[in-house]
Amino acid sequence: MFTLTMLGSGSAGNSALVESEQCRLLIDGGLSARQITRRLEDLGVHPIGVDGVLLTHEHGDHVRGLEVLCRQFAVPVYCNRLTAEAVRASGFDTPCDWRMFTTGCDFEIKDIAIQSFAVPHDAVDPSGFVLHHAGLSLGFLTDLGFATKLVHERIRTVRTLVIETNHDEKMLQNDTRRPWPVKQRIMSRHGHLSNDAAAAVVGGLLPNGLQRVVLGHLSRDCNRPELAVGAVRSRIDEAGAPVDVVCATQTETSARLRIG
Repeated sequence: MFTLTMLGSGSAGNSALVESEQCRLLIDGGLSARQITRRLEDLGVHPIGVDGVLLTHEHGDHVRGLEVLCRQFAVPVYCNRLTAEAVRASGFDTPCDWRMFTTGCDFEIKDIAIQSFAVPHDAVDPSGFVLHHAGLSLGFLTDLGFATKLVHERIRTVRTLVIETNHDEKMLQNDTRRPWPVKQRIMSRHGHLSNDAAAAVVGGLLPNGLQRVVLGHLSRDCNRPELAVGAVRSRIDEAGAPVDVVCATQTETSARLRIG
């Protein structure tokens, strides 16, 4: 067994559950602890049985529920040193089982092997991940301004890819609620992937055995699921590839998606 369940993904909070025979691992804890607990329990998982929270970076929509989870359930937190320092500097003062890795290094959590790698985003030391189990692989890319050569190389042979489709470029440019400097930050090389940018990343993986793409981190104001899916689906259909596309939402837990 190797499965992925998106507990929720969007501008207001992000968290996913990865399960194997021996391990239950959260990637990010950006929903409230109450929401994470409820959504886990809806899946038949008690938080006390979670083996760790793996952090991509320190922004609030990825760590919002972390302190209460640590306080209530003593869940270990896996992240790099700079991310831990940034989380603690934000007012996080609960004793926590911090388990540090160095970005770029490989490590294991029970029977899941994890490759970490740097991604470009406006955080202190943001990470992407490829998780391996039983010869299968899951790529996790969230919050990056563009896909570097390193990113392309690390995710080249994944079977399932979680990738952000943060915004539709026209909707972002036409948004009257965001000042221009904020739009520039989002569109910068340390901001977020657009639908078209994510589609281009997916297009580069199609000859290599990609089976499923999970779209996440959609802006509630500057994107719509049908636009994100349409952009990625169009690139896949052009190549004639049999790849499933799933769009994660902020308010609903996805089905358990089997990897491989």
